[in-house]
Amino acid sequence: MTNSISLSRRGFLISSGAAGLTISFLAGCAGADDNTSAAADLPPNPEVNAWVHIGRDDVVTIRIARSEMGQGTLTGLAQLVAEELEADWDKVVTEYPTPGENLARDRVWRDFSTGGSQGIRSSHQYVREGAAAARMMMVQAAANEWGVPVGECSVSKGVITHGPSGNELTFGAVAEAASQLEAPSDITLKDPSTWTIIGQPVARLDTADKVTGAQQYGADIVLDGMLLASIKAAPVRNATVASFDASAVEGMPGVVKVMQVGDNAVAVVADTWWRANKAVEALPIEWVGGDRFNSADFEAELDEGLTAEAAGIGNQGGDVDTAFANAAQIVEATYNLPFQSHAPMEPMNATALYTDESCEVWCPTQNGEAALAAASQASGLPIAQCEVYKQLLGGGFGRRGMSDYVTQAVLIAKEMPGTPIKLQWSREEDQRQGFYHPTTKARVRGALDDDGNLTGVNIRISGQSILAGIMPQAIVGGIDIATFQGLASPDNPRTADQSLKYTFPNFRVEHAMRNPPVRPGFWRGVNANQNAIYLECLMDELAVAAGRDPLEFRLAHLQDSPKSAAVLQAVADRSGWGSDDGKNRGLCAFYSFGSYTAACAEVTVDDNGQLKIDRIVAATDPGHAVNPQQIEAQVEGSFVYGLSAMLYGNVNFVDGEVQETNFDTYNVMRLSEMPEVETLVMPSGGFWGGVGEPTIAVAAPAVLNAIYAATGNRVRELPLNYRNLREA
Repeated sequence: MTNSISLSRRGFLISSGAAGLTISFLAGCAGADDNTSAAADLPPNPEVNAWVHIGRDDVVTIRIARSEMGQGTLTGLAQLVAEELEADWDKVVTEYPTPGENLARDRVWRDFSTGGSQGIRSSHQYVREGAAAARMMMVQAAANEWGVPVGECSVSKGVITHGPSGNELTFGAVAEAASQLEAPSDITLKDPSTWTIIGQPVARLDTADKVTGAQQYGADIVLDGMLLASIKAAPVRNATVASFDASAVEGMPGVVKVMQVGDNAVAVVADTWWRANKAVEALPIEWVGGDRFNSADFEAELDEGLTAEAAGIGNQGGDVDTAFANAAQIVEATYNLPFQSHAPMEPMNATALYTDESCEVWCPTQNGEAALAAASQASGLPIAQCEVYKQLLGGGFGRRGMSDYVTQAVLIAKEMPGTPIKLQWSREEDQRQGFYHPTTKARVRGALDDDGNLTGVNIRISGQSILAGIMPQAIVGGIDIATFQGLASPDNPRTADQSLKYTFPNFRVEHAMRNPPVRPGFWRGVNANQNAIYLECLMDELAVAAGRDPLEFRLAHLQDSPKSAAVLQAVADRSGWGSDDGKNRGLCAFYSFGSYTAACAEVTVDDNGQLKIDRIVAATDPGHAVNPQQIEAQVEGSFVYGLSAMLYGNVNFVDGEVQETNFDTYNVMRLSEMPEVETLVMPSGGFWGGVGEPTIAVAAPAVLNAIYAATGNRVRELPLNYRNLREA
């Protein structure tokens, strides 16, 4: 069988390599004007190490292990490699290695997982070291050819130059000789002051294909002889298939096969997806069992958790109880956020080809190795006989870190050996079968003395634990540390990049775990989103109660975090905070995923209580800004996502079934609702923070605080859903 798309220009890399080296050089494709047969006879350039190919045409193909889902990781990682390699950026392209290659080579590319804003910040060191090692080897190879000391050679934009003689060699000319050299053990990375590619707003490497429509997503895969499948799983969690009447749809046009998939789903395979989906929608299916969960009923459990005696403590200091007992004034409020769906524009899909000897899967995934493991388990074949080819994701947001759709595709393909099957979920199936952002409530309390000084803070979160639902082994002492993102202790290495940056004399942050029968999942920004609302709206309420300016009040408690204070002051200054211009502004500052972020929102609320978000000034300090333009795009995109959730995001369960099954009921903000966004990128250096997720958290709290400035009313229950904001 011949694939009708090109999956790799060079095939698999099976040879072993040193674990500490992360660049590889293989033959590039011949140029269009080369003699094709002669090019085919040329031996490939030998591999040096694992991240880059260099062709004889000097094209540098950087192999990216992380997934690209619009966040720019592909371009950012390529910038890191190209910088230390001293490559010519105009000759850089990228491709994915496969998770099967990674396992076969002792995980030379290390982590394939993409989430938690970890794509760059957790891999920058070994990626740059590998590139630097490769550069050193190529310079050494050139020096050997010339018979000169390596110290007399320099390299720039893919060209190695011998200073005294002026001789030059390109990367493509020395790659083969460099491959014969021993990798250096002493690697020195470039000083940031000398960077010419890192820190620059270079154009994304995937933009052109997106604009022209040439970009391949998982949903675009076409293989020879491929059939299409649509599936319907039980609409209620833990329900199973009791029976189905295949004969009712087997005679429909194009239908090839009707089958049960696992114990909770039925699929139809047809010659087109539309025909498969029409058939599965018409298929009579009887379900049995399941958890008949109602969102409204769960409110009582959340409320009970707010005052329950037992709760896990995620962070504390001082004597909170005494602070509240002696308070001159106590500010208390309850905030809540509902269940939310990831709702990526590209629903879940995977294409699988099963035979008795192998199982191959083409899919968009945030975790290639997890997808590979799922393929192996579902096919019943050893993992060495399976492979996954990652595709560009049409949205992920955490949802594609799970591999349930991969398992389904393989189970279907296993029933039709030798025939490639593309499973495509409908939008309704995507909404019904999510791993949802948990619903939580928080009782936030602050104690003030007679002079308006803050003496104590207590935040009690009641709600579902994501880790208990999908990674129970990560629960330690009954505590889900992920629940405390942005509120956690800096003393715990597991939470240092999610730590509370305000200094409070007495404080306690708690979690009363209440787990409903709903699949939880990591949703872009995860728990930082609601925690920023809980903390920053409390800080605003406290400032008002103390009769102090919200900016001054916050800065007074950020004296031990100058980076947090800097981004907050920057957005206040740029937005015109404190000016007498009649604009309604709200502030927020938050630290999560290793980055310092802040926002100032300007809003208008008309006489009918309807909201217009006019402008948001946002600032972020991620330490090193690999690509400032990408950071700006991420801030803007994250605000679309976060503000959509604030305005409309709500998943309701009635009798166990999701009610919001498409965008007519699960709304997202429109272009006309999008505020002007001004982004301040403020890299202070010395650390590597995230970008894709920390920025989302500051938008909603800033807007909520601005709504109070406009109306005098506090919004404590989300989503807004066209509520009259002038009604108390």
